[in-house]
Amino acid sequence: MIALCFENARVLRPGGWDAAPLAIAGGKIVDELGVRRVDLTGYDILPGIVDAHGDGFERHMAPRRGALRERASGVAACAAELAANGITTAMLAQFWSWEGGMRGPEFAEEVFASVAEVAPTVPIDLRLQLRLETHFLDSFDAAEAAMARWGIGYVVFNDHLPHVRLAEGRKPPRLTGQALKSGRSPEAHLALMQALHARSDEVPEALDALCARLAARGVRMGSHDDRNADTRALWRGRGAHVSEFPETLEAARAAREGGDSVVLGAPNVVRGASHAGNIAASELIAAGLCDALASDYHYPAPARAAWRCVELGLLDEVAAWRLVSEGPARLLGLEDRGRLEPGLRADLVVMERETRRIVMTMAGGEMAWLSGGIAERLI
Repeated sequence: MIALCFENARVLRPGGWDAAPLAIAGGKIVDELGVRRVDLTGYDILPGIVDAHGDGFERHMAPRRGALRERASGVAACAAELAANGITTAMLAQFWSWEGGMRGPEFAEEVFASVAEVAPTVPIDLRLQLRLETHFLDSFDAAEAAMARWGIGYVVFNDHLPHVRLAEGRKPPRLTGQALKSGRSPEAHLALMQALHARSDEVPEALDALCARLAARGVRMGSHDDRNADTRALWRGRGAHVSEFPETLEAARAAREGGDSVVLGAPNVVRGASHAGNIAASELIAAGLCDALASDYHYPAPARAAWRCVELGLLDEVAAWRLVSEGPARLLGLEDRGRLEPGLRADLVVMERETRRIVMTMAGGEMAWLSGGIAERLI
């Protein structure tokens, strides 16, 4: 493995910026050694980004819906994109849903198999999150079996049924487009949603039982789009201690008060608002109600969002970068990364100080991305 000592850069350590050398060897950060030294004057070194939730891999695996699927090569291309954006650990969030298409079990199995094939061959640490639809009752057993088969240790629960419309007997918006994505006719898709909605009374008991089994296996659990304190309390009672993208201040505050972790969308910060009309992530960050910023659907977003927090005066540079490194690492239980300290994984990002452009990414001490003039300093 690479053994180097970087000198004359600013290094973002847990206590803040300093100019002390940073040495790596054996895939870890080490105390300074007598290894080859590289001058990184003008550059900053930061902990590698830990992405707690992202589905940007879909465009690589299915670049044209229904026409082309690129499985293993798509995952490899995704790993390259992750590295170029400073992400050294990526939680690939894959649906297991009645919605079908790229959200259905068949596509999910393709994703799991492809990640299992590619992950050992790339420096980026690729991990899997299963996003399970709460009303997909008849597929709970299959989802649980898939998690065991592929070693998936993180599940987040979603509910994308338009319950209000269905209860009123009205057609949901965008029905035709969603049906086409699923490979069904609009009539069949609507009938399926109505049937799932009709079984809503069965869902709480089924979820209680499933969550109890998953908790006994040590599976990490979370909920998605919490709307209020009652919803968060319900999921906490089932052992789901991660609140992804809470929609309101009430829900986020309830998560914090209950000792749960809050994940917000980095694109929301960059854009300045929720595309769905929910509370802006910047408001929750300003209130101290964020533990991690995730890529959601755009891998360049975490790094950009961290700096946007600084530009908006929400956080200083140390606290802002912690939301994309140490924060997500902790909520995922990954204590060996997220900080630049001796003994931890050599996951790091090098940026041009003036432009904040990522020019080098190392994951586990291996070179994952290298660009521009910094290559000349290494050669």
